[in-house]
Amino acid sequence: MEHEFWHERWAKDQIGFHEGTVNQYLHDHWAELAGQGNDAVLVPLCGKAHDMWWLHDRGHPIIGVELSDIACKDFFEEAQEKASVHPGEPFTVFRHDNLQIWCGDFFQLVPDDLKHVRLVYDRAALIALPKEMRKRYVEHLTAVIPDGTKILLITLDYDSEEMQGPPFNVTDQEVFELYGDDYEINHVLKRDMARDNPFAKRRGLRNGAAESVFTLRKK
Repeated sequence: MEHEFWHERWAKDQIGFHEGTVNQYLHDHWAELAGQGNDAVLVPLCGKAHDMWWLHDRGHPIIGVELSDIACKDFFEEAQEKASVHPGEPFTVFRHDNLQIWCGDFFQLVPDDLKHVRLVYDRAALIALPKEMRKRYVEHLTAVIPDGTKILLITLDYDSEEMQGPPFNVTDQEVFELYGDDYEINHVLKRDMARDNPFAKRRGLRNGAAESVFTLRKK
């Protein structure tokens, strides 16, 4: 997937993957991952997810990483919050309080960028990538986050003959294959998506789909 694909999706407002509310699985499962602390959180391929405000309101410093400058600007404008903008290479940083969005290519991150991060929230990164890119994504994430970092991962699995991603279908087995060597994995929840679910109806998923929640800890 080239950068231009995502720039075009945001320019044309083709962002059906964007959730307009806080993700229910984040709300339900974050505390069991993060406890009562306020460790720094990485949100890869963050878009303009409301989830980042939810995490920020609970005292977490946030680093979101997003390729599209449209998404970065919209995130703050839609919340009627101002952000200072710090142009640079390889990232332009949008900053409000201790919430930052780094606008640029996720694969340009280096370990020093994230040395203070202890938590990762991935609702829309792994499933945003086609199969041939997912291994590279996991390898790079593993290389740049500190040992002991915990991840809340949410995936979507469906009949790929019924729908073309993104979001792409990621099976539970693939999660274990991708992360098994370097992480302790806990499959917290698997839930069938009802046919009358708005996303399922919009994308024509007649044979059902399932969402899974995982917690992971880098060894």
